[in-house]
Order: sequence, then C-alpha cells, then structure tokens
Amino acid sequence: MATAVDELLDMLFDMVDEAKNAAFSGDKCVIDRDKALDLIEDAKKQLPVDLAEARKILNARNEYLAAAKREAEEIRKRAEIEANQMISEAPVMNQARQKAREIVAHAEEEAKKTCRETNEYCVDLLRRTEDALASAHAEMRQVHNQFRSGMGGGGSSGGQGSSRLYDAEADR
Repeated sequence: MATAVDELLDMLFDMVDEAKNAAFSGDKCVIDRDKALDLIEDAKKQLPVDLAEARKILNARNEYLAAAKREAEEIRKRAEIEANQMISEAPVMNQARQKAREIVAHAEEEAKKTCRETNEYCVDLLRRTEDALASAHAEMRQVHNQFRSGMGGGGSSGGQGSSRLYDAEADR
C-alpha cells in the first residue's frame, strides 16, 4: 500500500532518472525545476499526514502489546496461584487418605475381633447348653429308673392286683 509521499518520491525519482544529461557532463542532468519543486512541496505537505498515521499505528501496536503483556501476566499469576493451591492441598489430601486408611484398617480389625468373640461366645453357649441337656438327660434317666424300680421291677406283680406307683413326694 503506497502512500501519497511514496508516489510523489517515485515521480521525482523517475523525473531525475529520465532527465537528459547536461552538455559535457556525464553525471549531471537537466530537469524541470518548477515541476521538481512542486513534487517536493507536495511530499512535504503529505509527510505530516503519513507520519500522523504511522504514529497512530505505532501507538495502537504499543497498546495492543501492553494489553497482551498485562493479560499474559494475569494468566501467569492465576496459574501460579492455582499451582500453589494444588501444592498446598496435596499434603492435606495425602493426610486425609492416610487417616481414612487407618480408620478402615481399625474398623476391619475391630470387626474381626467382634466376629471372633461372637463365635467364641456361641461355642461356649452351645457347650453349656449341651452340658445342661446332658445333665437333664441323665436326670431324666435317673427319674425313669426310679419310676421303674418304684413299680416293682418293671412288670406286674403276679396277681396281687396292686402295683407300686412312683411317689414323687418321697423322692424329695
């Protein structure tokens, strides 16, 4: 995108480049002075406009860069804060996990102990019940034997018509 100043300078360059050589001189030329001065004057008038535009572009670029730097700095700070939070939360989380493992291990140990004690209690209760039943069974046999012996040997007494009955009162 050529500016007006660039175009004016190109026209001036072409004028000098195409100018006729001066008599008896190889590196000097003859140009139309008024036309060259007009081109230079127009370029001088145009320069402030182009310079102002260039300054606007530079200022916009600088503002854009400054905004980008601010945003980058904010992102960096937020990332740093988040990283620090993660770092500070990590030991807490590790401690919580360790405590949870300890609690679970203790609960499992207590559950095994309670189960073992319950089984031992049940075995003991069954043994005592078995002993009580065996004792009751022995007592029943004794009572049964006494009942039979009280009836006279277990059969009828050969025509006497009276059989002896068990007397619970006498047994006491």
